[in-house]
Amino acid sequence: MTSPLRTLVLACAVAAAVSACKKEEQAAPPPPEVGVIEAKPQTLPLQRELVGRLSPYRSADVRARVPGVLQKRLYTEGTDVKEGQALFQIDPAPLQAELSSAQGQLASAQATYTNAKVAADRARSLAPQQYVSQSDLDTAEASERTSAASLQQARAAVQTAQINLGYARVTAPISGRAGKQQVTEGALVGSSDVTLLTTVDQIDPLYVNFSMSSDELAALRQAQSQGSVSLEDTGKSTVEVQLADGSKYSHPGLLDFSDTTVDPSTGAVSLRALLPNPEHSLLPGSFVSFQATLGQRNNAFLVPQQAILRDAAGPYALVVGQDGKVARKNVALSGQLQNQWLISSGLAAGDQVVVSGVQKVQEGAVAKPTPWQPQAAGNNAGQAPAAAQPEQK
Repeated sequence: MTSPLRTLVLACAVAAAVSACKKEEQAAPPPPEVGVIEAKPQTLPLQRELVGRLSPYRSADVRARVPGVLQKRLYTEGTDVKEGQALFQIDPAPLQAELSSAQGQLASAQATYTNAKVAADRARSLAPQQYVSQSDLDTAEASERTSAASLQQARAAVQTAQINLGYARVTAPISGRAGKQQVTEGALVGSSDVTLLTTVDQIDPLYVNFSMSSDELAALRQAQSQGSVSLEDTGKSTVEVQLADGSKYSHPGLLDFSDTTVDPSTGAVSLRALLPNPEHSLLPGSFVSFQATLGQRNNAFLVPQQAILRDAAGPYALVVGQDGKVARKNVALSGQLQNQWLISSGLAAGDQVVVSGVQKVQEGAVAKPTPWQPQAAGNNAGQAPAAAQPEQK
């Protein structure tokens, strides 16, 4: 009796142990489900948010080029003028008198030359018959040459007087917007120096002048080295100006100049863009904020912001490998684009990056990847850990 009873007790113990193992197996939870996206390399624009100052495309000072009394202004201040349009009138009377005097001197020089030429021609015709001496012939020809030179000088004096008389009517050197009058009527101008009367600015198009640090420019060129457009491709890099009310200016500009030297006092490099201004809504001298697209970046990745975590070692992402296990990948961030992080290195094409459910998994654990649905991001936003906000300083 003792042996069968012992066998029965032993069998019951084995049965209980097997039943407990089955319960433990049934109680083991399945791998957590996480939303993932496939990392795909892209060609993305290299963009920078910058501030620049507007300057006119061309700017010309209008100055008095002859001395005289300013009689009147012939334009309306702050309006557009055409090249060659009269802007000011300087009293022409003294200049007209100088021209008349020069013309009189020209007439005298012309008469002197005519008389000298007649005398020289007569001496030349009589010289072969030796009716005049060689000395008289030489004197007549010398007088002819001297009077010819005086005639040429008198003609130049008349031409100069005509030019000066023309300068009495001051005209616009270029087409553009004429500024404020700098000298009032009745003032003596051009007597001791070239007096500034006003300035004409061509404001369509405008220049946007800005600068970048040499270090930032070097990093930018390094990023451009694998792209199809670089800073040296002027006319392809674009700028988009943001107006004061937050709206975007309707006319994009083009980069047209990049300096070849670094300013030793600031460590910056000067750049310039050409910006259309057909409505004249922008004015020179003002500062503008703009987004500059300075080439392209190849083999870059865009991932949602909640997919990037940060710890003491820096930013990183969790990826689900082929074996279903979660692995950590340290990444380099190069900015944001449309609420996504721009990853320049650290990821590889085809990586399954964990976007949602990052709080459910840890490195080395098994996870079940499912395609991440962007529309579900709002539901998962409240579940993201504090580490999911890496770059807000």
